[in-house]
Amino acid sequence: MNKSDLIDAIAASTGLTKADAGRALDATVANITSALQGGNSVSLVGFGTFSVKRRAARTGRNPRTGETIMIRASNNPSFKAGKALKDAVN
Repeated sequence: MNKSDLIDAIAASTGLTKADAGRALDATVANITSALQGGNSVSLVGFGTFSVKRRAARTGRNPRTGETIMIRASNNPSFKAGKALKDAVN
């Protein structure tokens, strides 16, 4: 399922127009992104939790040349599925 399919499904299940469903989906994603940028986590009970995990700086190796390189620290978005989502999938 891609974004267009998701918008169609939201519109069909809620009675919203496709344009309104698209705006609602975009607003949801934007607000989750904004919360993560601020260092907060977003918890949707039964679905899961979006959070940011800090990845420390480390050394790596260039596979082509074998040269040791420094990989800088970064923040990575993370998602942990909730129990209801896990149960629905299994």
